[in-house]
Amino acid sequence: MDPLTVLQIHNRYREAGGEDVVTSKERALLREAGHEVIDYQVENPRGPVAATASLLVSPWNPMSARRVGDAVRRHRPDVAHIHNTWWALSPSIVRSLSKAGVPTVMTLHNYRLVCANGKLFRDGEPCEDCVGTHPWRAVGHGCYRGSVPASIMAAAAIELPRRLHAWQGVDLFLPLTDFARERFIAGGLSSDKLWVKPNFVDDPGPRRVRPSESGVVLFVGRLSAEKGIEVLLDAWRNAAPRRLELVVVGDGPLRQALEASPPAGVRFLGRQPVDQVRELMLGARAMAFPSLWFEGQPMVLLEALAAGVPLVVSALGGIPDTVADGRAALAVPAGDRSAWAAALGRLAGDDWLDAASGYARRVFESRYSPHLALDALEEAYRRAMGDRGH
Repeated sequence: MDPLTVLQIHNRYREAGGEDVVTSKERALLREAGHEVIDYQVENPRGPVAATASLLVSPWNPMSARRVGDAVRRHRPDVAHIHNTWWALSPSIVRSLSKAGVPTVMTLHNYRLVCANGKLFRDGEPCEDCVGTHPWRAVGHGCYRGSVPASIMAAAAIELPRRLHAWQGVDLFLPLTDFARERFIAGGLSSDKLWVKPNFVDDPGPRRVRPSESGVVLFVGRLSAEKGIEVLLDAWRNAAPRRLELVVVGDGPLRQALEASPPAGVRFLGRQPVDQVRELMLGARAMAFPSLWFEGQPMVLLEALAAGVPLVVSALGGIPDTVADGRAALAVPAGDRSAWAAALGRLAGDDWLDAASGYARRVFESRYSPHLALDALEEAYRRAMGDRGH
């Protein structure tokens, strides 16, 4: 593909997460391939007054639209790639790109276009009440940060762009999984504009030991209720797998309470550098992913596959498909402590671990490697540009 000028647009998160990592990695990948990437990023205001003022115009921010329009005139991109508009950018930028005739691609990292909190998760379990209906139910539940006023703005940021037909200006949406694609179709997006493009991770290199030679089971993630860490710890307490240790990597609101009374055989490491997490994966017996919500496409799962780590995952949403359910992973009903205890008990045996490791690695090579990601990005841009007659 001839080199392109790509305007990459992203509203950063206050606490850096997976979406920020994906945006950065795709930018580097495109530049390495010879494409020019214009990095257009903003961050939500931090002060209470500025943040409130910005949130009030989150459904449609004319100033953001003008600034993006200025960037288009300055750089004359061949294509724009939006990663996140919430909340300072707002959907108004799509109208600006469309008026300028710029082919536009948008990655759907979360469910923000159909759900006020972006997670399809409420009161401890998946929720699709607003999918295909309207977002105002979120207001009564305080779905965005437990706040009714903030939920009003989050719901308005879904409803107003719909009424203004703003999303029609996006030529191609990129959901991360087939499961997510079906949720967005149910939410009203055209199936013709939804093309699945997964995330990618770098190759971590060869494993240090075979999984069957390790006694370490990993959990890597935020220590919060929706991640299922409490389910995992209860299941570990019940299973008490012999000669194994559960190593918990991550931080979050539950950390202090969980560390106060851990089950036997559990060690908390807190947040760790990326290189250290990679080394832990390359030496692990297995990794547990007990999430209680649908997830987007967690990078930690792809990193585990690349490191050849057998997995125990929640059979929920797009998670099983992400890990090629059946050979690289045990899929367990989300939140079922007895089923999770039984699955953890299986990790004490060696019969399937090494075969699962080899298959996990092959899943990475066939789905989530950098060269496949570059091909997919370039194909997405070709499709968007083709729709605009470029």
